Amino acid sequence: MNDTHPFFARRLSRSQLIMLDLAAGMCFAFVSFTVAVNATALPPWMRIAIPFWLGLPLGLRRLWPLPVFCFTLVVAVFAALVDAVGFAYLAPAYALYIIALSDRFGAVVPTTAIGVSSLVTVLGLALAGAPRDTAPGWLLHLDQPLMGIAALGGAWTVGRAVQERRLYAARDAERLAAQAVTDERLRIARELHDVVTHSVGLIAVKAGVANHVMATRPDEAHDALRVIETASRSALVEMRYLLGVLRSSSKPDLVPAPGLAGIEGLVAQARLAGVEVRLEVRIGNDDGGVEGDPERRGRIPEGVGLSVYRIVQEALTNVIKHAARARCRVSVVADGTKVRIEVVDDGTGGRTSSAAGTGHGLIGMRERVMMYGGTFEAGRLSGRGFRVFAELPYEEVP
Repeated sequence: MNDTHPFFARRLSRSQLIMLDLAAGMCFAFVSFTVAVNATALPPWMRIAIPFWLGLPLGLRRLWPLPVFCFTLVVAVFAALVDAVGFAYLAPAYALYIIALSDRFGAVVPTTAIGVSSLVTVLGLALAGAPRDTAPGWLLHLDQPLMGIAALGGAWTVGRAVQERRLYAARDAERLAAQAVTDERLRIARELHDVVTHSVGLIAVKAGVANHVMATRPDEAHDALRVIETASRSALVEMRYLLGVLRSSSKPDLVPAPGLAGIEGLVAQARLAGVEVRLEVRIGNDDGGVEGDPERRGRIPEGVGLSVYRIVQEALTNVIKHAARARCRVSVVADGTKVRIEVVDDGTGGRTSSAAGTGHGLIGMRERVMMYGGTFEAGRLSGRGFRVFAELPYEEVP
């Protein structure tokens, strides 16, 4: 629950800020007037004019910051010399803050030196205290100029610090926005790659088979075309869902995300492509666990389950595309703290498709594993075949 008042939460418009400056200037003029009336050495009109000259121009500091600063500084120096208002330098300091927020003068003014000088001045005045009556005359009136230097330097330093903080926050926001866009593009690219590559790879393999045996073995060609039809329909369904999520600004329909339960379907498709697959899915504790139990499968977080599904999908796609007619073993074992995925084939590496891959599949698998702080290995075996291994840590869902 947010208890912040809307007035302080929202960004004020320029006109509202000018009205606040005008109110602050009128308050400063009133306070200065209560002090200036005691300056009996000045004519009455000057005791009235000096406070208004110090306060009212502050309402225009956002419109003409430099002229307002110069005018109030001249009036403040005069007021200090005639001993009318002791804190007159606060008015030009208030106007100088807006100038410090501008990048026009910030690069040419040594802000660090000004800040250090102001701090030293304030500390010196605090340690020295008020001069004694027996001190020289020039020392008795030195405190007001020093306080003026401290006020002006402090206003400039604070203004530059605020401006630098705003620039840093803006750059950081741009960096985070760009990083978010990049992460989202990578996520979409991974999903599209996993969806398209698996189905299109299967279609390409079966199309090559159908084209090869069309004249001699029409029944086998018919089976290949049926696999192509099934794979293309599945790819269209997933593509339509992904495109619908990208195009719609509303909340997408809550459909189940692919998970461990869909691995058997991936294996079935790989078998249709001619790969002999042996599947092992074991979810549970190290003392035997529960194999294939849907209720126990639900203990794995949905995001981890989706990553496991996509890793197995991409690994089987590579087997279909690059390992020719091979035997493959798929193992998915979860013990409550981590899930291990291993896909090993004994293929010769001969390609069944003429299209060479770009290597994004292995990169996508590695990125999915790294998101959960796991480990990933992929490479050729010493004799023949290829091995993909991934381990993803997780916390069980109650």
